[in-house]
Amino acid sequence: MRLENSFNVEAPPERAWELLLDVPRVIPCMPGAELTETVDEKTYKATMAVKLGPISLKFATDVLLEETDEAARVVRMTANARELRGRGGGKATIESSLAEVDGGTRVDIVTDMALTGAVAQYGRGIVQDVSSQLVRRFAECLQAQLATEPASGGTVGAAAPAPPPPAKPVSGLALGLGAVARAAARLVRRLFRRG
Repeated sequence: MRLENSFNVEAPPERAWELLLDVPRVIPCMPGAELTETVDEKTYKATMAVKLGPISLKFATDVLLEETDEAARVVRMTANARELRGRGGGKATIESSLAEVDGGTRVDIVTDMALTGAVAQYGRGIVQDVSSQLVRRFAECLQAQLATEPASGGTVGAAAPAPPPPAKPVSGLALGLGAVARAAARLVRRLFRRG
């Protein structure tokens, strides 16, 4: 499954690039994600909690910063997740690219994802809507991170900014209801076009 999302942040590409490469600060921006271990400068371990109605899922996730191209401002990461109770998992390749837009930065994210086991059945039909909500919350967190950073990069010897508090898990019930509402709206529009 391929998902494409974009958002803008009010910061120059140079500052957005620095933040995007700071994986310990970026992981907590994903709703329900928490960094649990920094293995080395490219390898991280995290947990991610997702609630789909009455079903709560928790994933152990290995994150690898695979490739960075500073000249093109492109970052590629992979994530391998397994549900802690053995109900499936997922693999994703996430490519993020930055472009300057009106003094700010547009972030384009392309995710190639494969879900397996019961997790694939739980998420069938609402993955795109869940993805949109995750990216919206992720963008809000990145914007907040950039807003709290000094524009000059800080002073020598200053402490690094603290990572954001973990974002609350995404509730599948709210996302599912939103997906149903959007599907109903699309159906109504189609019916009016035919009539």
